[in-house]
Amino acid sequence: EDLLKEFCYCPKCGSPRCSTIMIRAKKCNDCGFVYYKNAAAAVAAIYFNEKGELLMTRRAFNPARGKLDLPGGFVEFDETAECALQREIKEELGVNIVNSKYLFSAPNRYLFADYTVFTLDLFYLVTFDSDEFRPHDDVASVEFVDLNTLDINEVGLNSIKTAVLKVMELKSVVQPKPK
Repeated sequence: EDLLKEFCYCPKCGSPRCSTIMIRAKKCNDCGFVYYKNAAAAVAAIYFNEKGELLMTRRAFNPARGKLDLPGGFVEFDETAECALQREIKEELGVNIVNSKYLFSAPNRYLFADYTVFTLDLFYLVTFDSDEFRPHDDVASVEFVDLNTLDINEVGLNSIKTAVLKVMELKSVVQPKPK
């Protein structure tokens, strides 16, 4: 698999003469610059209501339009993962995070405009300042799902599927007891 197929010109000198030196790196044969394709950071929130149901969103756009997702998004170049999580939750749900705890990460391939963005998704267990969600940005709707009856094929992105399956395994640790 050519992970660098869209890499045609050296970003430093513009030369088209670049050679693959490893699966994720190319070297310019003219100026010697080495380009590495690394993962972009992304964040996602895991939140349970008092019934023990997981908060999920429906994607408003591709990739995976109409499929279930967790709220979150990409980390900007000048912010921490925690700040990105707070910003994304405010943008997508209209609420603020009161507490967050890092749980785990999962790699993903995010196809955007026919370009594969390799991501490392960071998942956080969160609590919010309100339970009145106002979906906007790239969220079509918000819903709570029972993990016991969830069809995992309704989840759109591979890293989110991985996270939901992991949450199912860790359910006694991360999920509150239903009231």
